[in-house]
Amino acid sequence: MPTTALVAGATGYTGREVVRLLRARKVHVVAHVRPDSSRLDQWRRKWEPLGVTVDTTPWEADAITSMIEERAPDVVFGLLGTTRARANREAKQGVPKDANSYERVDYGMTKMLIDGMVAADSAGRFVYLSALGVKTAGQGGKEPANPYMSVRYRIESELETGPLAWTAIRPAIISGPDREEHRLGEEMGKMVGDALLGFLGALGAKDTKARYASITATDLAAGMIHHALAPSSAHKVVTTDALRGYSPKA
Repeated sequence: MPTTALVAGATGYTGREVVRLLRARKVHVVAHVRPDSSRLDQWRRKWEPLGVTVDTTPWEADAITSMIEERAPDVVFGLLGTTRARANREAKQGVPKDANSYERVDYGMTKMLIDGMVAADSAGRFVYLSALGVKTAGQGGKEPANPYMSVRYRIESELETGPLAWTAIRPAIISGPDREEHRLGEEMGKMVGDALLGFLGALGAKDTKARYASITATDLAAGMIHHALAPSSAHKVVTTDALRGYSPKA
């Protein structure tokens, strides 16, 4: 039977590459796009000729559960995330911490997917795009104060103790020349960090460089797909070093 993958966050920087590379592997892709997206028609024109099913189920718990029951995905990619700029704007506007974008999108919508899979009695695997540096309580860590990292800690913790099969992806900085949204802080961190890691790698610390150096969306997506479809990667955390080397050859 062909594999079906549901990609939530399909229009994001990494999500677009996940959709593209899944189709290159002949996986049936259901790409979720917000029904109120201003670019919905554009995504349909781009993806439907490739055989991608564009799903516009609203972010409501019952609707998401019904969609998962109907689509019966073998793997669900949770790639949802807001931008730091939006979160900062909301903070300046006085949006309460428990109602900001990190809570509504990064946590709330991701949790809705997980709960929907559980309610639908899904046998699929949930593949979660987390972040390097997260360490759950089960791994001897504690919840970070940083709201971005806190969300990822909580989601990973729930996956770790929940009934679903899961794989947590913890990449370093995701960057590349094709990124539409310019993130000065990340770009500076990438340049400085990669330069330092290159120096350390030249001195022999190749494992450190492989784990902490930045990764492109294409390399990340290819590595993520490899581990999403690998039975041996279920219930495992995957860091940047284990994501490299799976991009298709040009």
